[in-house]
Amino acid sequence: MKIIKTKKYINAFLNVLKERALGSSQKIEQRVKAILDDVRKNGNRAVLKYNRAFDSLKVKEFRIKPDEISRYAGKADAKVVKALKLSSRRIRAFHEMQKEESWSFSEKGNLLGQIIRPLERVGVYIPGGKAAYPSTVLMNVIPAQVAGVKEIAICVPTPKGEINPYVMAAINLLGVKEVYRIGGAQAIGAMAYGTETIKKVDKIVGPGNIYVAIAKKLVFGVVDIDMIAGPSEILIIADDSANPAFVAADLLSQAEHDEFASSLLITDSKRLADAVDKEVEKKLDKLNRKEIIRKSLDNYGAIIITKDIKEAVRFSNSIAPEHLEIMTKEPMDVLSEIKNAGAIFLGEWSPEALGDYSAGPNHTLPTGGTARFSSPLGVYDFVKRSSLLYFTKDGFAELAETVKTVAVAEGLEAHGDTIRVRQGLSIHKPDKSQII
Repeated sequence: MKIIKTKKYINAFLNVLKERALGSSQKIEQRVKAILDDVRKNGNRAVLKYNRAFDSLKVKEFRIKPDEISRYAGKADAKVVKALKLSSRRIRAFHEMQKEESWSFSEKGNLLGQIIRPLERVGVYIPGGKAAYPSTVLMNVIPAQVAGVKEIAICVPTPKGEINPYVMAAINLLGVKEVYRIGGAQAIGAMAYGTETIKKVDKIVGPGNIYVAIAKKLVFGVVDIDMIAGPSEILIIADDSANPAFVAADLLSQAEHDEFASSLLITDSKRLADAVDKEVEKKLDKLNRKEIIRKSLDNYGAIIITKDIKEAVRFSNSIAPEHLEIMTKEPMDVLSEIKNAGAIFLGEWSPEALGDYSAGPNHTLPTGGTARFSSPLGVYDFVKRSSLLYFTKDGFAELAETVKTVAVAEGLEAHGDTIRVRQGLSIHKPDKSQII
């Protein structure tokens, strides 16, 4: 891995990461827009066309029926199903803690409050193709179920008709019955606009490739989305007390996602930097996805040496990583200085992989620096809030003159007249000079 020591080269590398986060080319965006427009206008016909073109699917029925889900789920290894069940219980227990309640308070007979209601219908995109992700099913469906969403529709690509038994096992475990064999931008379009077969949803969640990410961006406003997820990333802050083998393993685990994943170690220890670099090289050749890992590390991986851990924290906060591991002698002391991160893993026994699968917190996290202003997927993403207002006649009278004054100041005479008419006054155009 690159070992960077000087500020000039550190800043140059951080600029590389920023460029990586900026997104896609205009050509890809135009292609995605054309697919979305086609699906919006032509519904099932367009979906079938893209299924044939991109996934070599000739079947006209793209619903995976419940008995088919169960049949494929039955092919999954029992040990894996057991692991999914345990993970499911932990994820559900964690997300139960996120539930919000409606609230209200009384003020001289007036009532003010907030009503929490679940979204009616949600679409979940589950990636498929090079790899299959049953954990993504758990992480995206369970919070919606905990929130009380009544209808959940899942789209999952099945290239050349291959249905992954582990994805079906996760879907079966959660009891979701509405599943479609559709991938890519056409799946996002189908869920956003609806087709003759698929009823449109209120929100789309779930990760995907660049085409899926752009499609979600383009349909936002027609429906809500969780986030525009970019390539995955890990940043490790470590001091001389860290185990080089642990650090190297965790960096490699993130790099194996794809060529655009970023793995970054920031440390104040040259000894650790050199030891981790050697461990990475030693482990790399033994891994099946070593070519992908090598490209990821060459382009977006680095070991940065800082003067102290405080400087490491400053770099981390500016990067706002998706996954942040803190492997220092006193990780709790470092935690108090962390401002921006999707998920924070404290200590050497908290590898990022725990969060990916079984710990409980959600693994759908903000990427590309968006942890500066956004949060992990949670139950709160599947509810909507309505403000509640009830005023008595006396309560109305107490605020009437205040409201009229502000309405006049803003030049919105009809707003003021909603007050005047209730006061039994004639409707007229106010004289702004009265409040100057």
